[in-house]
Amino acid sequence: MNQDKLSTLLSLYKEHFSTNWEKENYKWVAVKQFQDNWDIDATDFYTMLDNSLKETDNLLTSAGFFPKLMILRFAEKYPSQVRKMFRTLFDETKPLAGRIKSFQESSDKLMDSYGQAGHHYQNENTISIYLWLRYPEKYYIYKYKVCKNVISLLDAPYKIKKGESFDNLTSCFALYNDIQEVMLRDNDLKTILREHIGKNHYKDTKLHTAVSDFCFFITKQTQTTDDEQKSSHTSGGKNYWWLNANPKIWQFSTVAVGQEESYTVYNEGHPRRIHQNFLDAKPGDIVIGYQASPTKQITAICEITRSQDGNNLYFKKTQDVDTPVDYKTLQNMPELSNMQFFQNPNGSLFKLTQEEYEAIMRKINNTTYTKQDFLNEVFMTEEKYDDIVALLERKKNIILQGAPGVGKTYAAKRLAYSIIGQKDESRIKMVQFHQNYAYEDFVLGYKPNGNGFELKTGIFYNFCTVAAQDPDQPYFFIIDEINRGNLSKIFGELLMMIEPEYRGKSVTLAYTDEPFIVPRNVYIIGMMNTADRSLALIDYALRRRFGFVGMEPGFDSVGFQKYLSMNQKLAPLVEAIQTINQDIAKDPSLGPGFCIGHSYLCPTMGSDKAVNIESIITYDLIPLIEEYWFDNDSKKSQHINTLKELLK
Repeated sequence: MNQDKLSTLLSLYKEHFSTNWEKENYKWVAVKQFQDNWDIDATDFYTMLDNSLKETDNLLTSAGFFPKLMILRFAEKYPSQVRKMFRTLFDETKPLAGRIKSFQESSDKLMDSYGQAGHHYQNENTISIYLWLRYPEKYYIYKYKVCKNVISLLDAPYKIKKGESFDNLTSCFALYNDIQEVMLRDNDLKTILREHIGKNHYKDTKLHTAVSDFCFFITKQTQTTDDEQKSSHTSGGKNYWWLNANPKIWQFSTVAVGQEESYTVYNEGHPRRIHQNFLDAKPGDIVIGYQASPTKQITAICEITRSQDGNNLYFKKTQDVDTPVDYKTLQNMPELSNMQFFQNPNGSLFKLTQEEYEAIMRKINNTTYTKQDFLNEVFMTEEKYDDIVALLERKKNIILQGAPGVGKTYAAKRLAYSIIGQKDESRIKMVQFHQNYAYEDFVLGYKPNGNGFELKTGIFYNFCTVAAQDPDQPYFFIIDEINRGNLSKIFGELLMMIEPEYRGKSVTLAYTDEPFIVPRNVYIIGMMNTADRSLALIDYALRRRFGFVGMEPGFDSVGFQKYLSMNQKLAPLVEAIQTINQDIAKDPSLGPGFCIGHSYLCPTMGSDKAVNIESIITYDLIPLIEEYWFDNDSKKSQHINTLKELLK
């Protein structure tokens, strides 16, 4: 390659190193974080992987590129398969091409199993990052357009061609090895790097990370177009848009991922507001999908598929937003204060700057969760929330009890989120008890392994082990249908150890001589239905170790009234249910614990999916009333007829 050009560009890199370091030193931090946390044999593989990739956001998450999110979702749902994928990828005794192909094919299969259309983003760029993190003195960060640009800048004797992924990767690594040889002879560069490397950075003695950074730097400096790093609002760049779904016609939640939709360019013969935006939108542009009904939220990410044809603009949904972002949250973001939509929200298609788009995407992918988020989503008063949090802190263990449909499971997980401060699934574990659930499943026991039996740790044992290694953070173990299991047998000797005064103290378990503790930072939240007539009362030994929280229908809560204001068609049904609940509460054979809960009217608990009143009445409420008053035809007919009248 052209050594003079390389020398000139290296001088430029050294000249701007300190300024560049402020923005790019996260690469060395990411390697150090990975090296310190990676353990392929970790008991909790998901948590280990999450910790290992914790500093890779700029590498594995960017505008429209979410490999970290997908590999963590796979690891949470299919930990053994993902563990095997990484074990194969990092096996240096096998040819690289086969390892990369195996990782991609396995990702394809997991995506099919995951049951959601879309991308898993585990391409050669992503895989090169995994390899570089694991073996930072052998591999580099590969990006097609960066590598192609470097070849051109240095007149290097390598070629890469779109679509030839493995050959491109091989050529890129060979090119970067050539650059590395020159950089290793540059003592000034090595001195500059050493002066900047701190305790949180990987030492990078072979300069592989520095080579990747140098190539990215010269790409930026020469202003070569790199779609992964920049986009513009000029005619040749990618645009970003904010599109309002028309709630009278359709909602983003009713559109399947991959499905093409259209939006009319004219409204009753007149051009829509900011008509120029419809003319400027072009294929490949990214669209933020926002809808104003039933709640004002961002619920989807889309892509323009066809330019407007004089009648419609065409786009397809590429991604559902798992946790919709509401209007008020967006309105309070300072980065969006000048957003076109907020200046005058009357309209359909609004332009976003790249900075606004990236701020929105950060919020979409941000897992922060506060007390206010809880109160917005769970139909409960602030006073009751505060009481529950105080009780949980005092007792360490609580049980949420109430009739079916009051949102116990939904509330339990969000209670954990609100105390953690973010939606961190790695610190939450949920199980469901049943009559066959045993101590061996929960704590420890011998399990068949084909040749005999081996001692296996249970789900609660493993959870406590992980929590004990992170004592400053709260961890939540959630048990659904807690009264369906034989609690004394399931907990065994841990029945005493979950009490607050025994937390952190060791106990010898039934199958081993090793000491075991239930850490102080583990909180247990159980759920039970008070209307479950088939179950005996929870035994006293466990009852005194838990705080019991009654959950009632939240029809009168501020949150539900807000929800109802955006779903006025539900008002007559709510009134009917409240009348029915009065009779249920007074009935000596039923009582308040059998009242009909609010979640029947919001089946997806605050999501944007439309509520089907006819289905709720026919398949949920009428069968429930028939069961409650099976021996009282008069009462049964009275309330069923009231509900049927609503259908008319």
